[in-house]
Amino acid sequence: MIRQDFNRIDAKRRNVVDHRKKQFADPSFKETQYPHRLNFYATPPTADITLEQFEQWAIDRLRVLAEIEACSFRNKTPAETATHMKPLLDKYLSLDTNSSSSSQLAAQRQKDHYSHFILRLAFASTEDLRRRFARVETMLFRLRLAADDMRERTAFVQSLNIDWEPVSDNEKREFRTELAATSSLNYGKKNQQLQEDESWCKVDWDRVPELVEGRRVFVRAGKAYVPAREQQSMVVSEFTTQLEKSLELTARALPRLDEDDRLTPILNHLSKNFVTPDASYTGTGAAIDGAEMTARNVDNLSQYFPMCMSNLHRTLKRDSKLKHYGRLQYTLFLKGIGLNLEECLLFWRQSFNRMTDDTFNKDYRYNVRHVYGDVGGDSNRRSGGYSPYSCQRILTENAPGTGEAHGCPYRHFNAENLTTLLQSSGLTDRSVLQGVQEDNEKKKYHMACNRVFEHIHRNELKRAREDGVMTAAQLETIVHPNEYFKRSYLLKNMGKQQQQHGGGGGGDVKMEG
Repeated sequence: MIRQDFNRIDAKRRNVVDHRKKQFADPSFKETQYPHRLNFYATPPTADITLEQFEQWAIDRLRVLAEIEACSFRNKTPAETATHMKPLLDKYLSLDTNSSSSSQLAAQRQKDHYSHFILRLAFASTEDLRRRFARVETMLFRLRLAADDMRERTAFVQSLNIDWEPVSDNEKREFRTELAATSSLNYGKKNQQLQEDESWCKVDWDRVPELVEGRRVFVRAGKAYVPAREQQSMVVSEFTTQLEKSLELTARALPRLDEDDRLTPILNHLSKNFVTPDASYTGTGAAIDGAEMTARNVDNLSQYFPMCMSNLHRTLKRDSKLKHYGRLQYTLFLKGIGLNLEECLLFWRQSFNRMTDDTFNKDYRYNVRHVYGDVGGDSNRRSGGYSPYSCQRILTENAPGTGEAHGCPYRHFNAENLTTLLQSSGLTDRSVLQGVQEDNEKKKYHMACNRVFEHIHRNELKRAREDGVMTAAQLETIVHPNEYFKRSYLLKNMGKQQQQHGGGGGGDVKMEG
């Protein structure tokens, strides 16, 4: 009895096993291979990557997903979305085909694989985030599937082993007329004769509702007969279904990540930035040729300001004062457009024209110098002070109270006050004002701002696209006030920029972001 008790395994005692060996015991998980450009993301990655890669890969993918979502909110057609997204995908999430023989295939596909799963962790916590993530990932997958090489796409689809029942030659002959009628609806009367070499499959009709609704398939006995050319919709539908199920499983596993204090802050940061992708601004006004960055010229430059900064500027001119967060937000913006410390101090002193020099020097001068890193601790000086606020930070931090003018007008103004502000800025187009209201109702505040930007600069944007002076950076949705200013200034002064570069050809000037 003693020996039996001694050898008995304590049910509460856990064996210490490497978590990777325990979780991925199947040898097929040892090393992930990427034979295809496309991916259903059915298998989690297991290789080691650095924390820097973990965060940067996720941020790059988030930029792509946010831009695809922006295309959706702007009601761009699939063709317009594909054209808009191509340079951004090449920049942030490139995926070459097998036929390209690129040496970067494995690295590109590894980044794509890992970044998907990282964001899956970040956006699985709530139902709203899961729904949005599944929707934009599906849009990205559909975009890639449509652009994929026909041969490689066929090989990828065959590798999925989806339970589609092939239509036999006997069935094709039996329903020749019905199948040919479907082909004529889809591809014109010239295809009324059923093509013998075209493959067909049949699935439950409720798996392809889009095809049934568009009458692009023949339905019989609860089965939809789908031609090879329409199977793309089925693949996309299957991708969405599997992703939604996987996100539910991920949500249940999330509590186990709470113990990892390295990953949790990164994941929380990423999920918050799904409101508006965060963006640091490293550009300076010095990069804009011909822009006079002086205190006396700020009023003239205000015509290029986004609405948040324009509102601060107008309030300052009217009241000759701003409260703390307004001064901070505006000072950082002015710093970002290239106003140096001396000119910024001069600007604030001239703006605070109802107080004495002693009051200004005592209560305000030090704060401006601190923002620029001229005073304060060693770390503040080394870093050059604070960075200009992004849209994400303005939207989510320090909401304005009574008598304060900072924040984002699209979020913090009521509908009537926002309309008045826009109209006072010269925007009277009813369709644009209605679009802004709809964006705000959906809490897409940065989309409302971009809508206004595109309307104000519609003529310049058209010309810039036609002349080929728009780079990939200018195609992205604006998510930083300083980027708004820089693009606005460059677009409005495009003719002057071309003259300074000595050319009549639009391609001579690159609007670098």
